[in-house]
Amino acid sequence: MTEFKDFLYPQKWLIKASTGEKVTSELRLRIISGLIESGTILSENKLAAEFSVSRSPIREALKTLASENLIRLERMGAVVLGLTDKEIEEIYDVRLLIETFVFERLLKMETTELTMELSKIVEMMKIAIKYQDADEFSYQDVLFHEMIIRSVGHSYILMIWNNLKPVMEGLILLSMRMRFQEKYEDFPRIVKNHELYIAAIQAKDRKLMVQSLHDNFDDVQGKVEDLWRSQQMLVKGVEQQND
Repeated sequence: MTEFKDFLYPQKWLIKASTGEKVTSELRLRIISGLIESGTILSENKLAAEFSVSRSPIREALKTLASENLIRLERMGAVVLGLTDKEIEEIYDVRLLIETFVFERLLKMETTELTMELSKIVEMMKIAIKYQDADEFSYQDVLFHEMIIRSVGHSYILMIWNNLKPVMEGLILLSMRMRFQEKYEDFPRIVKNHELYIAAIQAKDRKLMVQSLHDNFDDVQGKVEDLWRSQQMLVKGVEQQND
């Protein structure tokens, strides 16, 4: 299989992944980033040749992407649908609903161990900022919210999260890569928002939780703009390589 070092998706996140999962992750990020544009028809044969794999993992990848509504499977091939700004905002709406519900459960739970683990993650985020590692920051950001969600042990909420996570992870990764390049000075604020999140859980304070949720989710429009700018940079990069 082709080495992923030149691909968009972080290779270090794929160590334990199957071939089909690797192809899925890379194609998903290319679609979300706009590197593969809406309306593009994906061919199993061409993809198999590009990734140096058989058609089986390609079919697996296309089936998964179709279930995420990123492509539509047709006889002539897979038609790329992509993501609209509205769909991106809806993804964050679902995150907000999930995390609001989870906080209500946390009000009735012992959270000392949870807040300790969340504080460790925030420290890892600070290290990622120090070394300007956007991919590691993104990984820790997703892990932070996933740990909160998993802590309440709600199987159906977790199922929704798992369905949402792959696309959301891609959005966060692209957004953070852009922010590290153009809005690096904004990261102390992002870390402070996460620390406020922890404080709200520790204090079991609904008002503080509402404030932390607003601080974390009200900049969704900014994330959409970051994604758009990321798309433009990727397209320019490809054009330069082809010149």
